[in-house]
Amino acid sequence: MALNIIIIVSGGILLPFLLYYEYRENRRSILPTKTALSTLFVITVLIQPHPISTYYHLLLFGLLFCLVGDVFLALPQHKMFLLGLVSFLVGHIFYIIGFFSVAHINTWTWLGTLIVLVFSGYVYFWLKPHLGTMKVPVFVYIIVITIMLSGAWSILGESNLAGLGRVMAFSGASCFYVSDLFVARDRFMKKAPINRFLGLPLYYTGQFLLAFSVGLL
Repeated sequence: MALNIIIIVSGGILLPFLLYYEYRENRRSILPTKTALSTLFVITVLIQPHPISTYYHLLLFGLLFCLVGDVFLALPQHKMFLLGLVSFLVGHIFYIIGFFSVAHINTWTWLGTLIVLVFSGYVYFWLKPHLGTMKVPVFVYIIVITIMLSGAWSILGESNLAGLGRVMAFSGASCFYVSDLFVARDRFMKKAPINRFLGLPLYYTGQFLLAFSVGLL
């Protein structure tokens, strides 16, 4: 418990610094600050009790790939963005396997999938005119993150799992999904501070919720 509190406080201190550095486009400071903040969600999952070993290991690998993705996105080169996209893609695949390893396909799965498919389809056609050569990679990414959120809906509807853990996993995946909309908007449509001021807190909230869900399912 004490370690969890220390991690949450540390994250709460680092996040405003990261937002400030992003606003000032201070690349030299963004990289170490973002790396430190993302390392915290990996440490978080490592110190949680993990009653469901498979779920723990799959989320651990997912969080590690997201940490690598954060490092790539903190670098300015175009190819780093593509490498970051691939890293997050792999991270989402681990999340998908993790979610469906503990939850069966149920009514919530179908309901959630319908909702997310409609919304994801709208998002892709909203972005498509601005994607250029990135149409295929972004399309694939949207498909994968849609399936990831569908898996989170499955966990939400899995009554055999503890309620708090289900809510945390679903909320974490949802925050991650929404945060990616701000990344896409910033990258492909309109670069603006608001994208980071909203997207980054949502992203880190989502990752920490997923990490904490390991000990609460």
